[in-house]
Amino acid sequence: MAEKENEEVVTAGAPGTGQGACPAKAPGRADGGRFVVIVLDGFGVGQMADVPEVRPADLGANTCVHIFENTPGLELPTLASLGLANAAGREFPGLPFAPNATWGTARLMHQGADTFYGHQEIMGTKPPKPLTEPIQIAIDEIDEALRAAGFHTRFYTSEKSGLRFLIVNEACTVADNVECDPGQAFNVTAAIDELDFDTELKIGHIVRKIAKTPRVITFGGRGVHLDNLLAAVEEHDGFIGVNAPASGVYNDDYHCIHMGYGVDEKVQVPYILGEAGIDVRLLGKVADVCANHFGESESIVDTKTVLERTLGLVSDPATTGFICTNVQETDLAGHGEDVARYADRLRVADEVIGRIHAALRPEDVLVVMADHGNDPTIGHPHHTREHVPLLISHVGAPAGTIGERATLSDVGASVVDFFGVHASQNGTSFWPKIQG
Repeated sequence: MAEKENEEVVTAGAPGTGQGACPAKAPGRADGGRFVVIVLDGFGVGQMADVPEVRPADLGANTCVHIFENTPGLELPTLASLGLANAAGREFPGLPFAPNATWGTARLMHQGADTFYGHQEIMGTKPPKPLTEPIQIAIDEIDEALRAAGFHTRFYTSEKSGLRFLIVNEACTVADNVECDPGQAFNVTAAIDELDFDTELKIGHIVRKIAKTPRVITFGGRGVHLDNLLAAVEEHDGFIGVNAPASGVYNDDYHCIHMGYGVDEKVQVPYILGEAGIDVRLLGKVADVCANHFGESESIVDTKTVLERTLGLVSDPATTGFICTNVQETDLAGHGEDVARYADRLRVADEVIGRIHAALRPEDVLVVMADHGNDPTIGHPHHTREHVPLLISHVGAPAGTIGERATLSDVGASVVDFFGVHASQNGTSFWPKIQG
C-alpha cells in the first residue's frame, strides 16, 4: 500500500480545518454578478465515443432521449428554452430546438461515470485514475481495526456466495456500494436512531484509513433499523452491499459525508473562491461530495426543496458569489430503472428552474448541466458514460454552441474566471465566449 503515503484525504461535506480565521468577505465581481450551477445528477445526452472499449454495457445510452421516447407528452419548457434539445441533438414535441439558446456539451475526463469524481471534475480537479477493490479484500483488516477501536463487530455472510460484510454495533453496515461502478466505494450505512452520526463518522474514518477505493461514503437516516438495512442487501458479480434507496435511509433526516481519496480541495473552485473572500454555497448532494472549507453547505435530497432553496438565494438581493446545486433524485430514479419517476423529477426540476431563471439579474450566469448519465432504459442500474449538456444563460451571451468541451472542469474554470481569481487545477474557461 505504498501509494497511500502521499494520500490527501478530503472529507467532503464537513467543516474545513483551515489555519486561522476565514478571510474577510470580498464583493466578488465589481458588478455583483452571481454564478449559479445546477447539476441534474445522471442526466446525460448520449454515450461517449470510448464506450465500446471501456464500458460496453453502456452502448446506446442516452438518458435524455430515452426518457422522452418512453414518456409521451413529457414537456420541459424551461430546459427546452435553454437548449436541451440542441445538446441532445434531437427534438420532441415537448422539447423543441431553441435557436436563441447558448449551449454546449462536455465529455467526462474521469474514468467511468462517477458522481464523486464527476463533481471533483466540475470543481476544477484533474481526475486521478481511481483504484478499485471489493470489500472482500479489506474486510478482515477493517474488522480488526474497528475491534481495536472498541466497536462490536460481526460478519454477515451470504448463504448464496459466501461473500461477507461487517455489521457494527448492531446498527451499521460496512460493505460495497452496489449502486455506483463496482469497486469505486465502500458504504458505511447506519440507522442513526440507534447509532449517532458522530459515532458513525468515527467508523467511517477508520475504514477510510484502510480502504484504497476512491470513496468511503458514511451516511444514515432515521426511522430505519438493522433489519431494514439487511433486507436491502444485494450482490453483483463479487460485490455485496446494502441498496441505499431500498433501505429507506434517504427518507428521514438523511446525513451523509463522502470521504475522498487523493483529492486536493485547495485546487478546487470552493477553496479558491473562499480563500478570496467570495461566498460559496453548495446545496444538495454536492454538499456531501465536495469540500467547502470557507462556505455554506446544505445536504438536501428532495428535488423541489433543494431547487426552491436555490431560488430563495437567487431571489435575495443580498446573495453574492457562487451557488452550486445538485438534483439527486434524477440519479436515484436512474438507479431504480424507473423512467416514470425520472420524468416526474424532471418536470418538477424544470418548473423551479424556470423560476430561478426568471429571478436572475442581468449580470448573473446560470449553467444547467449533469455529472454523467444514468439511463433508466439501458438494462442495468448503474451510471452510464455519456456526454453532459451545458445549458447557459447570461444576458448578452451569443446564441449558438460553445462546442464540445473536453472536460467538466471547463465549468469550474469558467467560474473562477468570472470572479477574476486564479485558475483551478484543470479546465479551460468558456467565460470569454459568453460574456457578451
